[in-house]
Amino acid sequence: MTIKKDHSIGEGTGAVAGAIAGAAVGSAAGPVGTVVGAIAGGALGAKGGGAVAEAVNPTAYATHFENAYKTTPYYISGSEWRDYEPAYKYGYDTYGQYQGRKFEDVETDLERNWDTTKAQSRLAWNEARSAVRDGWHHIERRIPGDFDKDGR
Repeated sequence: MTIKKDHSIGEGTGAVAGAIAGAAVGSAAGPVGTVVGAIAGGALGAKGGGAVAEAVNPTAYATHFENAYKTTPYYISGSEWRDYEPAYKYGYDTYGQYQGRKFEDVETDLERNWDTTKAQSRLAWNEARSAVRDGWHHIERRIPGDFDKDGR
């Protein structure tokens, strides 16, 4: 039952992240493109989010990083979990949407949407970037295969 619940959470967060990115890309084609992009991105994000939730329990993922963030090389002294939690969540939420692509290849998209997803975090993108990437690599190591061909 917990797996089903976590799977549904993964699909939901993937759908939201996909819809945001799809709308941003579709906006180049005007208002209709925004709507079409949001719908397509939401569907793809839900599928990817569900796959991630099957491989990496979102609760265990968050607990792992909450226990480890202060020991990472990118930790900024004086920062709190509330600053880093949105970055790790963003990594989790977007990995499935971009699965198979290298972080560096989609970083511009991720950066563009950081300010709308960072919640109460006080981190700017350049400060949150490493935590988001760390989250991506954490997931990738738990999914069989090297989808983005980076050796992880």
